[in-house]
Amino acid sequence: MTVIILTNCPAGLRGFLTRWLLEISAGVFVGKPSARVRDVLWKEIQQYAGQGRALLAHTANNEQGFTFRTHDHAWHPTDHEGLTLIHRPNPDAPRPAAPSRNGPPTGWSRASKRRRFGKG
Repeated sequence: MTVIILTNCPAGLRGFLTRWLLEISAGVFVGKPSARVRDVLWKEIQQYAGQGRALLAHTANNEQGFTFRTHDHAWHPTDHEGLTLIHRPNPDAPRPAAPSRNGPPTGWSRASKRRRFGKG
């Protein structure tokens, strides 16, 4: 079983996928293509998705019984002790501050110049 979910993708890509899969809701495709066809479809999705996002979930011979791939998605699959989990970014996490241009001046201070080079 293969499930493909498209978000904000061109209508032509959705029409292309309907050749092999059934669109059960807007942007949600299901079917049972062969592994070769599934891989070709995923390459086409990656090439023609544009600014859109895509998610592919399909059956696999592993402990979970399925695996998935993402394209231009904020959530990324990560392997954790043999299980594939989704890593979601934390929107509440503090972001690193951008360097401030109004900060202290760089270089030698006047006092350190006097100490090093004399009052001169």
